[in-house]
Amino acid sequence: MDFEDLIPAPREGRRVPPERGTLALDEATALHAAPGTERVAHWLRGTLGAATGLPLAEGREGRAESGIVLRVDPELAPEAYRLAVDGHAVRIDGGSAAGVFWGAQTLRQLLGADAFRRAPVDPARRTWDVPAVVIEDAPRFRWRGLMLDVARHFLPKDGVLRYLDLMAAHKLNVLHFHLTDDQGWRIEIRKYPRLTEVGSWRARTRFGHRASPLWERKPHGGHYTQDDIREIVAYAAERHITVVPEIDVPGHSQAAIAAYPELGNTDVVDTTALSVWDDWGISPNVLAPTDTTLRFYEGVFEEVLELFPSRFVHVGGDECPRDQWRHSATAQARVKELGLAGEEELQAWFTRHFDRWLTARGRRLIGWDEILEGGLAPGAAVSSWRGYAGGVTAARAGHDVVMCPEQQVYLDHRQDAGADEPVPIGYVRTLEDVFRFEPVPPELTPEEARHVLGTQANVWTEVMEDAARVDYQVFPRLAAFAEVAWSALPAPAERDFAGFQRRMTAHYRRLDALGVAYRPPTGPRPWQRRPGVLGRPVDGPPPNR
Repeated sequence: MDFEDLIPAPREGRRVPPERGTLALDEATALHAAPGTERVAHWLRGTLGAATGLPLAEGREGRAESGIVLRVDPELAPEAYRLAVDGHAVRIDGGSAAGVFWGAQTLRQLLGADAFRRAPVDPARRTWDVPAVVIEDAPRFRWRGLMLDVARHFLPKDGVLRYLDLMAAHKLNVLHFHLTDDQGWRIEIRKYPRLTEVGSWRARTRFGHRASPLWERKPHGGHYTQDDIREIVAYAAERHITVVPEIDVPGHSQAAIAAYPELGNTDVVDTTALSVWDDWGISPNVLAPTDTTLRFYEGVFEEVLELFPSRFVHVGGDECPRDQWRHSATAQARVKELGLAGEEELQAWFTRHFDRWLTARGRRLIGWDEILEGGLAPGAAVSSWRGYAGGVTAARAGHDVVMCPEQQVYLDHRQDAGADEPVPIGYVRTLEDVFRFEPVPPELTPEEARHVLGTQANVWTEVMEDAARVDYQVFPRLAAFAEVAWSALPAPAERDFAGFQRRMTAHYRRLDALGVAYRPPTGPRPWQRRPGVLGRPVDGPPPNR
């Protein structure tokens, strides 16, 4: 495999004389893990060893300069690595175990597409050649994320673990885990068992966009037990991925209200008649701004914090209709009691409560850019989804930002204008469009731009009924996004998309080996189409979230 076919592209790479030289890995190749790299070695043996059939026996200290050598070099930045291959050894030095791990991912690419399989395709093969190169690399952003919505369509645990592997292969390091919404509650909370007993299942599901007349008339749902969550978090940590949970409040909460009707605006609507929502869009049923609601969600977050060690906790905050609050005597009494200007400030009060609550426990609140409305909580960070404006406003006010604008990196949006595109929603966003995405708005000063923690691609699953549909929407665009998040790219107009397409030729073979049902560059395969299932027209307005 040519080292110039790497995705994401490294900062610097060069061949080592003699040109086109290689190092052969074989059954005698040892793997030596210096202190601090033992878990990376464990991953390499389990993954690369399985694909190649090589035992990668533990190297002895006296032979540390041959075979594969993993070391931590404190002179490097934490996620940076240096991979050097000569006639004797593959040496991977990283600023931390994470840097060593990213270097190991690069080694996997250098070995070719078959290194991404789970077992050898040619048991008789005894050697695997690595080109003689030196690669020095480091990420542009510290937050390189994928938001995965498992509330609209549940993705079983094995599917989540698989996506963590796919993220790791692309050097992404944050899984934003969207666990609750109107259409389902996906995490076990032992204090409130009805959240999953009732809130994790809906009676039916609309097939296609909400304008579609088609229905899947069977229950849909599922949830992760707390042990499932622990497993997911541990599996992610082995791959140097942080899992950031999202518990959506105060909107997108109908599943919780269906389970516990007292959470809703009971003086406006009969919440006992509500069920988990079976449609798409924005439900009008939102949480009541009461002490009962606050105490309930404090109980939820107490268990969430036990399960997720991430510094950030996402509280949603987006698309919260305030009509019920306007008509609720209870909500209006709260507005008056707090001396607020209206319902917008009432939502800001709700967010600030949990900002203080999380801060007191050593965590940080992050929410969608609607949390800017009515005044942003002092320590909060912002996921900027409604374009760049929210991120610019937050950064200028000194708040940290994750850039994920809908029109650039929402991977549920269609990839082509063709009639065969399955359930086409949103605007056309091609592979090239994602490749030319720039996370840092040019109007920010260097000081303001330092508040851009990074970027993430978002995957909302309303029209993705199974893992194959998720694959189709996510890939190959996630490969382009990973390059944007990791690599030191020039300005969007100056980026070499032709060169990226050439590298994708090799990367499609890796995706094939990984079993990814991506969208081919020539268009959807017959079984990837969804004829007759309505989306939203190309020239129509963008969909709600």
